[in-house]
Amino acid sequence: MTKNFSFIGILSLIFAMFIWASSFIALKAAMQDVGPFTVIFLRMLIASLCFVYFIKSFLKYDFSKKDIKFILLLALFEPCLYFVFESRALQLTTASQAGMITSLMPIITAMAAGYFLKEIITKQIIFGSFIAMSGAIWLSLQGTSSFDAPNPLLGNFLELLAMICGAGYTITARYLSDKYSALFMTAIQVFIGAIFFTPLFLYEYFTSEIHISMKSFLWIAYLGVVVTLAGYGLYNYALTKIEASKASIFVYLIPVFTLILAYFILNETLSILEFVACFVILLGVFISEFSISWFRKRR
Repeated sequence: MTKNFSFIGILSLIFAMFIWASSFIALKAAMQDVGPFTVIFLRMLIASLCFVYFIKSFLKYDFSKKDIKFILLLALFEPCLYFVFESRALQLTTASQAGMITSLMPIITAMAAGYFLKEIITKQIIFGSFIAMSGAIWLSLQGTSSFDAPNPLLGNFLELLAMICGAGYTITARYLSDKYSALFMTAIQVFIGAIFFTPLFLYEYFTSEIHISMKSFLWIAYLGVVVTLAGYGLYNYALTKIEASKASIFVYLIPVFTLILAYFILNETLSILEFVACFVILLGVFISEFSISWFRKRR
């Protein structure tokens, strides 16, 4: 298998996108009882506890000063700044408008990968990205939202900042993946994330009432164990097999999976136009990842 095509890498990305899509439902449910920073802090804390066992094995790495800078940059991009911007954005704008901004991330990532990582941005990737982005925007426009939108302009700007952080995270993770395992990168993210969100959690704890029910606790535990560990773990692993510019295309699958999960869990129905938009997104991902020459080699 070459880095241009990796079946296991693609499968890891698909599962990661499915898990991340489920986080929207989990986060929405958890925030009914608990503030956003409390949810994120507890999520990072639970995930950190899961990695305590592996700390000894992480000490085997030979950390250079340059690597430490990139590791801190990785965690700063995501989960730190990413969740700060996105949690606030979703309080100011609608989920459908935020979804439109989210569709810009693969384009930002592809351009950044071409500049910083010197990855080749082919016409196939650009064409597939355009189709997938069109489908993602169409899908977002068709969706309905239960979130209030007191300041959509500011909310959409904050979501754009979150997408820039997400692109920066992907580029940095791709650079570090040559030396560090997906397990280590996921662990260092949650360790630094737990430290970063501690003061925000304390502020929220002393300035607002917090009542953690069993239901909200289970959702937070799901976010910490499954979404953070499995989601980021699979994504970081995939970056060791697939170029960052191509891996970012799979972000377009998140709104598709979100609609599917919402249908089965929240009993929401899908319109014909939403089904068509889902198909367009999948087509864009397919075009970006597979070429005619790939099929010819396997005949």
